[in-house]
Amino acid sequence: QVQLVESGGGLVQAGDSLTLSCAASGRTLRNYPMGWFRQAPGKEREFVGSIDWSGGSTYYADSVKGRFTISRDNRKSTVYLQMNSLKLEDTAVYYCAAGLGYPINVVARVVYWGQGTQVTVSS
Repeated sequence: QVQLVESGGGLVQAGDSLTLSCAASGRTLRNYPMGWFRQAPGKEREFVGSIDWSGGSTYYADSVKGRFTISRDNRKSTVYLQMNSLKLEDTAVYYCAAGLGYPINVVARVVYWGQGTQVTVSS
């Protein structure tokens, strides 16, 4: 069993940067590819990005490519989502996910979810 806890969300202005963290407890994250998803009010949960178990490969949704960066520190069992040039449409609850089969780009591949952290981008 893996417990995931996100942190770092908040209220920022358009164009700002924000870094989310996802800390794992229980089993080590080392064995899992990881992903970030987000869900805006009234919308389905959507894929943001994924990173393989080693951190050597990443994969992003087109909507965030070039602005968001995923990284991981397996020694700390933590995954990060660096978000730059934030836009109003990035407003959502962001979820960390651990799963099977890289990339974790669909909900069906997720085994463990975090509780989510709110990111609100204002104009």
